[in-house]
Amino acid sequence: MSFSKNVKEELSLQINDARHCRIAELAAILTYGGQLIQKHSYIYLKLQTENPLVARKYFTLIKKTFNISMDISIKGNQSIKDNKTYILIIKNQDIARNIMKATKQDVCYTSDGRIGNPGQMVLQNNCCKRAFIRGAFLICGSMSNPKKAYHLEFVTDDPLKAERLQEVICAFSIDAKIILRKKYHVVYIKEGSGIVDLLNVMEAHVSLMDLENVRILKEMRNQVNRQVNCEAANINKTVEAASKQTEDIIYIRDYVGFGNLNEGLRDIAKLRVENPEASLKELGTMLLPPIGKSGVNHRLRKLSTIAEYFREHKEESINDKKRD
Repeated sequence: MSFSKNVKEELSLQINDARHCRIAELAAILTYGGQLIQKHSYIYLKLQTENPLVARKYFTLIKKTFNISMDISIKGNQSIKDNKTYILIIKNQDIARNIMKATKQDVCYTSDGRIGNPGQMVLQNNCCKRAFIRGAFLICGSMSNPKKAYHLEFVTDDPLKAERLQEVICAFSIDAKIILRKKYHVVYIKEGSGIVDLLNVMEAHVSLMDLENVRILKEMRNQVNRQVNCEAANINKTVEAASKQTEDIIYIRDYVGFGNLNEGLRDIAKLRVENPEASLKELGTMLLPPIGKSGVNHRLRKLSTIAEYFREHKEESINDKKRD
């Protein structure tokens, strides 16, 4: 089962005790998935969905809030195995009008039967805003598998409905943005912390904990990878430095010998050649008396300076001979 489906299953089982919150959730379901159809002098309130969780939640909300039942039909899709369409219709126009009135939506008729945004009265309380977002996610929301990416979105073909949803989400200080994808307006959240906050707002606490567990594991992996990369970089840096130091010391030995070096430089030069893999701290402990890491580094840098001096002097001598 996908993570998105897990979230919807958790949300579908929540039935708020407060009537005004149930109405707010119904308002979202009707706004983003309902149809108001007029046939002759009658109006029907229709919801069509392929998600049985949505059908069950809508039926329960209508039953519990208005104490009515509705006609339900199920159609199978022959082209797709195990795919069914659930059609829930309220044919009593008085009841349909009462539901529209309760959710503060105008009873208007369009060619496709779409229902407009609910009035602000439905969303006055924060608890009702939570319920509204919950209903909207059931109808038009989805979420990517957090193991792959952090992305939660709501999809609608109406820009005003997208803006209303964005406004409600932003009321909880969550950064929701809108993007146009073909003919659809998508309200989306890409930050992991923002998605956690939204799951908390929708009261999907089990899904929230699952997401947090994924975030913790990902952060631990990232931290381990950063540490490994840092250690690998330090090792490479140490190896390169040791290689250069050894090269400089061998040049001094072969070109002028160690006889002109003072005792401190001569000792560290021999140790470095004999222990090319040793760290500066380890080299320092091998000396008698031992010296610190900075002291070893100072002596090795001085040896490199001497090697560079003799290299330049050798090149000058070669150039002088060529001119002669």
